[in-house]
Order: sequence, then C-alpha cells, then structure tokens
Amino acid sequence: MYRDHPDPELDRVATLLARAQRILFITGAGISADSGLPTYRGIGGLYHERLTAEGLTIEEALSGEMMALRPEVSWKYIAEIEANCRGARPNAAHRLIAALEQEKPMVCVLTQNVDGLHADAGSRNLIEMHGTVHRLRCDDCMNARRVADYAGLQIPPECPRCGGIMRPDIVLFGEQLPQRALERLEHVLQQQLDLVISIGTTSVFPYIAGPVVWAAQDGVPTVEINPGDTEVSSIVRHRLRMTASEALRALWDRTHPSEAAEG
Repeated sequence: MYRDHPDPELDRVATLLARAQRILFITGAGISADSGLPTYRGIGGLYHERLTAEGLTIEEALSGEMMALRPEVSWKYIAEIEANCRGARPNAAHRLIAALEQEKPMVCVLTQNVDGLHADAGSRNLIEMHGTVHRLRCDDCMNARRVADYAGLQIPPECPRCGGIMRPDIVLFGEQLPQRALERLEHVLQQQLDLVISIGTTSVFPYIAGPVVWAAQDGVPTVEINPGDTEVSSIVRHRLRMTASEALRALWDRTHPSEAAEG
C-alpha cells in the first residue's frame, strides 16, 4: 500500500537499507509505543509529573540507592509498572528489524528499552543497554533467573540459593551502565557500518546519541525515525517523521516488493 504513495525521502532511505550490509539500529521507547507501552521514560511513563505514595519521584523510587536501602519500595513500583506493561507483544517494527537480521551479514540493535520485545521478536545481536525486566539477579551470590512476567512472584523475591533479595537485571537511576554492553557497542562501532538508524528515542543520553554523531562525522549514512524533534534531528542525513511501525512497514514494502509487509 505504501508504494502507491510516492515519498522521495522514504525511497532514499529504502535504497540505503537495501544496499547496507552492516546496520546499527538504535531504539528507544517510541518503538514499543505501537505495542501499547508508554513512551515517557520508557516504562516509567505511568508516573509522569506525579509523586509516588511515599512522596518520592519515580527516579528516587527506582534508584540503585533505594533498591539497596529499601528494596520493597523499588520493587513495589517495578512490579506495578511490569503489571501495566504485561502482555505486550512485539509490533511490526520489532519483527521487521529481526527479519533484517536474518538477511544481512550484520544487523545489531542497541536499545534503551527493558521490555524484552526485541528479543521476543527474534533479534539476537542485541545490546540491551539498560537490561531487561525478564531477568532477575541476586547481588549477594550472583544467582540469576529468567521470568516471563511477575505474576505470582513474591515481592520482593528471595533468592532460592542464598535467601537474599533478588532484583530485576536493569540499570536503575544513579547506577552505572554495564561494562559488557559498552564493550559490545564499541566492538560494533569498529565494524565499518554502512548505516545507522535511530528509532523512537529522544537521544538525550550521550551513549545513545554518540553513535549517530560518530557516524555522521565519519560519513556513514544516518537516519532518524521519530514523529518529533530530538537531540540528533539536526545531525542525521535523513529524517522520517513517522512512527516506528509505519516507517518500517513502508521501508519493508520498498525493499521487498514481492512480499506483503508483516503486521
């Protein structure tokens, strides 16, 4: 259907996508919006401009310090947020990026999201910079486990190995980024990328905007997919003011003319 409506910018980006063999996708909360998840601060969108029952900002409640001192407070809101997001499924944007990974020599996804939807869609070359709510860990004995959701979970959950408090394997406010994820990103950036595409992120964090800035300075084509303006909008070579699903479906139709777009 998209091919019936010519769009020169979409055509240019589709040409770049078809030719590219090594692509880095950078994704934020906007890519999960079509799955029904809030876009404001990712999963924290439920608390926009209001305090928790304890009189805390959501940043204070979901901080590493609070998890260490009063884990029941952090877990209360982590569990509430997970319950509101439970049942979300990957949308067309997640699925089409995963499909491209099967076609190209190197497609990597760097995501800020902790919802696990990229993994659910089939992406394997995935850098979850902020972790995932679907993995729990114990900081006392380093035991880890995966959970589909928090239904029936004791809050806060005890570690079955040592009896300590388990926590979601996510980066809370005030915590450092995981070194392994940073090293993986550095490795990807050394692979002579052909295309960098930023989707659904305001790019306020340096480690999210940085790869776009580097690519633009190095002459690597850059694309932003976002209905609004962001920190990298003036830097990228091509802009698609569309939602993630709209843009990915349109690009898929243009690069796969014999197939119907998914979703």
